[in-house]
Amino acid sequence: MTVKITIDCMGGDHGPAVTVPAAVNFVRSHPDAHLMLVGIEQAIRAQLKKAKAVDEPRLTVVSATEVVAMDDPVEVALRKKKDSSMRVALNLVKDGEAQTCISAGNTGALMAVSRYVLKTLSGIERPAIAFAMPSQKGYTTVLDLGANVDCEPEHLLQFAEMGHALVSAIEGRERPTIGLLNIGEEVIKGNETIKRAGELLRASTLNFYGNVEGNDIYKGTTDVVVCDGFVGNVALKTSEGLAKMLSDMIKEEFTRSLSSKLMALVAMPVLKRFRKRVDPAQYNGAALLGLRGLVIKSHGSAEAYGFEWAIKRGYDAVKNGVLERLVRAMEENAQPARDAGASTTAAHAASPADSAGAAAASQPNSLPNPPDTSGTALPTKA
Repeated sequence: MTVKITIDCMGGDHGPAVTVPAAVNFVRSHPDAHLMLVGIEQAIRAQLKKAKAVDEPRLTVVSATEVVAMDDPVEVALRKKKDSSMRVALNLVKDGEAQTCISAGNTGALMAVSRYVLKTLSGIERPAIAFAMPSQKGYTTVLDLGANVDCEPEHLLQFAEMGHALVSAIEGRERPTIGLLNIGEEVIKGNETIKRAGELLRASTLNFYGNVEGNDIYKGTTDVVVCDGFVGNVALKTSEGLAKMLSDMIKEEFTRSLSSKLMALVAMPVLKRFRKRVDPAQYNGAALLGLRGLVIKSHGSAEAYGFEWAIKRGYDAVKNGVLERLVRAMEENAQPARDAGASTTAAHAASPADSAGAAAASQPNSLPNPPDTSGTALPTKA
């Protein structure tokens, strides 16, 4: 089977200078891959010429006349730049001409345009960004990492289902473990949203481990860790900052004196292995899950080596049927989730506080319901 991949060549901090060489290297090492390079044709062909790949039959140039800048507002990308490299690449996935799209472009714009062009899967209200973070046991898949700042319990359940599908497909694990990120392992800890999400997860068919804390991400306690986008993005950026600080401190200490430099030479093999193990480039490529198509977001500042890893993540997702597994996971957990939601609603309705609230609402002088209150199966979060 030929895996057809579209590349948004104009996205990211470096554009074609990074995306095209990465695509060339990838296609040369994967004989069953066909890459469509989308963007300003002249710029792409110039890079192909530099890489001596002008006549490569498995690299197709697709012209786009506009570019979504890294600082473009979402509205501009969505409404004004309809012939951008990002949108053209996503349209190729929508039309069935490609199976996945790789972009290093503006994250907000990519999420918005992807959702508009591809739509979400049935049962998914919000797509999520999933990323593999290094751990003592390999890596831990964490989601959401910034697409959804405020989440309801049902959304966290959906993230868990998407993480389950991704890990089981890529790693071949039929029952990956799921952890819910919290301020403690105990069931009684956390806000109401987390507590109710835990109830939904325990009632689902997923392999739910329970609550986990931030350090469990790096211990590899579970295969998947679920959280809202605000918490996830803070955890990711904190991790990136810590990794850079440690790298700089180690380098500083080994170059402090002549004796330190000599010790660095002796330790060089160990340092190289350590650097390779935690190299962020190898973890580049976050999946935008929950869409009717596969989209992989590369870090905007990625060099060619890192962007090539993002392409590989998209390639692996196609080869392992991530999209099909995600649909199946949603179907398997739909009824248990509804049952758990109904039970939770009944429990809240029976509580003394809710009974008192209902009694107060029956009085003539009681205030009306606030505007825009949704009639969801579960009560709104505290």
